[in-house]
Amino acid sequence: MATSTPVRHAWRALTGLLVITAILAGINALGVYVFKESSWTPELALDLQGGTQIVLEAQTEDGAAPSEEQMNQAVTIIRQRVDASGVGEADVTTQGGNQIVVQIPGQADEETRNRIEASAQLQLRAVLFAGAPATTFVGEDGNETPFPTPDPTLQATPTVAPTNGSDPNWITPALRAEFDAYDCSDPANDPANAPADQPLITCEADGSVKYILGPVELDGSSIDDATFGLQQQNGQWAVNLRFDQEGTQIFGEISQRLYGATPPLNQFAFVLDGYVLSAPSMNAVILGGDPSITGSFTQETAKILADQLKYGALPLSFTVESSNSISATLGSQQLQIGLIAGLIGLALVAIYSLIVYRALGFVIIASLAVMAVLTYLTLCILAWRMGFRLSLAGVAGLIVTIGFTADSFIVYFERIRDELRDGKSITSAVEDGWGRAKRTIYISKSINILAAVVLYILADATVKGFAFTLGLTTAIDVLIFILFTHPVMQLLARTRFFGGGHPLSGLDPTALGAVYRGRAQFREPVAATATSAAGRRAVKSRGEAVRRQTIAERKQAELAAAAAGEKAKPATTAKEGDD
Repeated sequence: MATSTPVRHAWRALTGLLVITAILAGINALGVYVFKESSWTPELALDLQGGTQIVLEAQTEDGAAPSEEQMNQAVTIIRQRVDASGVGEADVTTQGGNQIVVQIPGQADEETRNRIEASAQLQLRAVLFAGAPATTFVGEDGNETPFPTPDPTLQATPTVAPTNGSDPNWITPALRAEFDAYDCSDPANDPANAPADQPLITCEADGSVKYILGPVELDGSSIDDATFGLQQQNGQWAVNLRFDQEGTQIFGEISQRLYGATPPLNQFAFVLDGYVLSAPSMNAVILGGDPSITGSFTQETAKILADQLKYGALPLSFTVESSNSISATLGSQQLQIGLIAGLIGLALVAIYSLIVYRALGFVIIASLAVMAVLTYLTLCILAWRMGFRLSLAGVAGLIVTIGFTADSFIVYFERIRDELRDGKSITSAVEDGWGRAKRTIYISKSINILAAVVLYILADATVKGFAFTLGLTTAIDVLIFILFTHPVMQLLARTRFFGGGHPLSGLDPTALGAVYRGRAQFREPVAATATSAAGRRAVKSRGEAVRRQTIAERKQAELAAAAAGEKAKPATTAKEGDD
């Protein structure tokens, strides 16, 4: 005998769920054993784990106190830098009017520290001269001799006034002598606070090239966006920029000036914290405000440069006041309390399910167990790939989801019971109950996810963890209903215990009051005395059915009963004289 269609669908759904679980476990296993970057435990956020605290003090060019608007803008950009590094649940706040406190879960790596501490304005300067970082030269005697300290009597003012940022007249004898003696490795040479309207002597961040740059012509605030990707024509990694309206106009003028010039006068440099991030040459006139930077990029270096250009437009420069480790603000005790609360919630749901739905309660418990496995694996993968960290607010979101999930089970099982009360078989009740329940479940879950999305977008960073876990587990809840709960019910409905309506199954038609003969018409209870067991069950069943009638059904039942009574009334007319 061929397997029925619902049974085939049920096994396919369960197989699909098993495949999804295996894929999630496999992905995390790759992160743990191959890439060595993942873990079999979710990462904890700052409030539960502790981490690193970096205090930055703001400095303005004129020494005045920074405005509140400047500080808020700086906080936003630093938070974007931290998020771009893949660190989740970071806390970035202002302190004392001129300080920004950055708190990062766990130990911050060197790359993350560099992103945060590289806090000067991003500048675009034309390249006037470029050379090797050497500070010595070969003298007439053939020996290497250090370049002398620049003579203070050398001419420091251009003989001819420069007409633009690329004019070689900026390079005076004093500036050239200073360039020759400039040591990129000397910590005393800090170009971070150089004047914007004067040339700058600096180096690339790795010290490989030394530059003389013209005055600032654009700053990072003119960059609307910076992305990275592969170029189709040559398969090379490139960084793609997009300027705002004013930046587009200025950059178009710069490109017209630099295109076709003799190297290195055809180059322009992106300068962050005084050091050159990149100094590409101008290979075309770009008037649309969307240039691309190409070179010997890898995917990683292209992403780093794109992030630096995108998030480097700080309105202030900063010095690092302190950098140290901090303890958890809530600690392991609060985490234990949260986990205990979750276990209590699970226990209460399990007890309620077993009391009300009897053996069906084990379906609820099994569904929650499968949901817990998928949620756990997903949190581990998100911690690896997105830097997500579980905060106490996130734990609260997981606990709240237990109640939402229990509501969905109640809707589904009550729909099945309603179908049984209409006199349908258990297999039909499972299918028809699912058809009606899933609409209600989809609508309620959609509202939950919408609320989570809105909360995540608009709420403070401390609440985002709650919104994220709430939305994530709600989506997993829907997946579990489709791929586990309903398929399991389809299979159980065909067993003798559940399909036969055993009193302990939770699907006993008699106990549910399934005594309908038709809509609003009732069968008479079985012939038995009220004191017998059968009579008591019949009275209970009929009472259950009557209690669940609507007003219209009751009226129709009363009319039907009245009509039946008229038909059964004996004739009272008799012939005169009859005894």
